[in-house]
Amino acid sequence: MTISSLALSILFIGIGATLVMDLWTVLLRRLGVTTLNYAMVGRWAGHLLEGRWRHAAIGKATPVRGELAWGWLLHYATGLIFAALLVAVVGTHWLQGPTAGPALLFGVVSVFVPLCVVQPAFGAGYFASHTPAPLRNCLRSLATHGVFGFGLFLSAIVLVEGRGFA
Repeated sequence: MTISSLALSILFIGIGATLVMDLWTVLLRRLGVTTLNYAMVGRWAGHLLEGRWRHAAIGKATPVRGELAWGWLLHYATGLIFAALLVAVVGTHWLQGPTAGPALLFGVVSVFVPLCVVQPAFGAGYFASHTPAPLRNCLRSLATHGVFGFGLFLSAIVLVEGRGFA
């Protein structure tokens, strides 16, 4: 596999998996479930560039110009990074014959990023401990990252089928 085909595969899988996750959050919102506002990701990143890592409550922090666009960009960039890490961990052979196990496991394990990095930085505490319903919030994050893992697998299958490997 050439470097360019590897990069394109990772790009396709990362964007596809993130899109599957976004469709999941659209469904949750239609069911009345509160989900992450990506403007807050952009706001956090804007403040991070100014040297501020943690906030008492990111929603109360000073808004940053273009925060919604930056938040969505970072959201998809993170999906690409996770796709690249999955391929780096399981090997490029997975791209010729993807299986669900590694993708789902990787999606579930990736939940530690929001639970142990993003939520504390946003003021929600480790494992959402500073929120009114930490267990519910953790389980929601776990489900969303499980859906992301399914998206990794689904996107890899679509890629393989499109290339005629299967």
